[in-house]
Amino acid sequence: MLVQGQVTSAVPSSRPTGNPNIYQAMLGEVAVSEILGRYSNLVQSGQVFSAYATVTAPVAFSTAAGVGGPLLWNSSSTKAVHVLAALIGGVSTAYTTTAGTLGLTGNSGQTSAPSSTTTIDASGNMLIGGPASAINAYRIGTVTNAGNRFIPLSNFSTAALTALTQFNSLIDLGGMLVVQPNCWCAIAANAATTAGVQQFGLIWAELPV
Repeated sequence: MLVQGQVTSAVPSSRPTGNPNIYQAMLGEVAVSEILGRYSNLVQSGQVFSAYATVTAPVAFSTAAGVGGPLLWNSSSTKAVHVLAALIGGVSTAYTTTAGTLGLTGNSGQTSAPSSTTTIDASGNMLIGGPASAINAYRIGTVTNAGNRFIPLSNFSTAALTALTQFNSLIDLGGMLVVQPNCWCAIAANAATTAGVQQFGLIWAELPV
């Protein structure tokens, strides 16, 4: 296939049509545009989704019951879930007796929906007006096989709520975690917590397997 280019000294204001069909920078090199964010094209195509959950006392990643959230179950046979980012929100009730780490976990073998699920607090396409997700998002649920991996993302402490520094963190994962069909992933703790209410979120792309 012949690809022809046209050297330009400024950012074009419209899409190229006909031949030449790509733009080149001032020295003739192929230009890579960063006018928009790294996920903008994925969002524009309607393939990026988000889920938000308020979780009380997150369980250990190795616990099957009540894991999450959000808890994402890939019920699709044609899509893979590429986790783009995790969001660790503010603490509204302090963790009173334990300290540890929050992170991502997951496992395979989830051929049917998790049990004892609770409804996700909010979820939708990052393209407002875009199509519905092909997978299932829950606040928490009980999975067939407990998590067998843990990716630490953020710590939590036993300090009183008034002593905690309020923080909100968006952790860009860039698709480093991929959830295949009949698999699941969720935010969880490294060990069981006994208190604490915190807000979590996941952002993912749904791409062909």
